[in-house]
Amino acid sequence: MLSKEDQRRFEQITRHLRESDPAFFARLDSRARARRSRYLMLLTIVLWASLPATTVLAGRMAGAICAVVLLANAAVMWRYRRRWL
Repeated sequence: MLSKEDQRRFEQITRHLRESDPAFFARLDSRARARRSRYLMLLTIVLWASLPATTVLAGRMAGAICAVVLLANAAVMWRYRRRWL
């Protein structure tokens, strides 16, 4: 955690960088977004793979709830697929 003074200074540096070199800042931002996207995709795959085990161990109702949540997640990811790639 940064102190309030350090946080304020960091925000100033970030704002200055964004204003002075927007191309560099955009490249950094897209890399971070791509990294988050890969982690989210990996998490989704792991959850889909664990769905049968969840159904067996926790029961049909828990499996059905998990499946509905994962289907909603898949629909959102499909809708905004350009952001994840």
